[in-house]
Amino acid sequence: MKLGLIRHGVTDWNMIGKIQGQSDIPLNDDGRGQARALGERLREESFKWDYIISSGLSRAEETGSIIASILNIPLLEPDKRLLERSFGQVEGLSAEEREKNWGKEWDQQDLGQEKKDAIRTRGLEFMGDIWNKYPDKNVLVISHGGFLAVLYTALFDDRFTERIGNLSLTILEKKDLDWTPLLYNCTRHLLGKQLES
Repeated sequence: MKLGLIRHGVTDWNMIGKIQGQSDIPLNDDGRGQARALGERLREESFKWDYIISSGLSRAEETGSIIASILNIPLLEPDKRLLERSFGQVEGLSAEEREKNWGKEWDQQDLGQEKKDAIRTRGLEFMGDIWNKYPDKNVLVISHGGFLAVLYTALFDDRFTERIGNLSLTILEKKDLDWTPLLYNCTRHLLGKQLES
């Protein structure tokens, strides 16, 4: 089994540095163009995908829908375990606003954000369930940067720590008991490409 983990396309809040968390912010036109670019890349590659599943937030669901239509594969029911981390009081605030309210180490304070252990638990539970349900299929998963960063740390300790880019693709293969990374945080489908609106 191979799993393709994808961060949703860009939104207006991404572009101005606001934390989205579980606020349901839609893709913007650039985000839709990014989704089309990845869909075209995946269609041209020899490797075939069977299903797409997303978190259910509209930015992930629309990213999945665009890619599913290009690849002509089913978009499965959303899975809430793929939701972005809830950020409590800081959702909707820019870096400047967060620092003004709580200082540079705002992220070290308890401001109602979901604990990383809870994200890790739901992420690993999802990985186990997807393996049990589709062991002979290849599944694309559309989720969120904060969620994916915690999941990668849970799976690979601190081997992968770079920021997860919008519409980045990571491919993991299940071998025995472990998930082996074949590709990590790749955005080559976005490089030098004029995105259509």
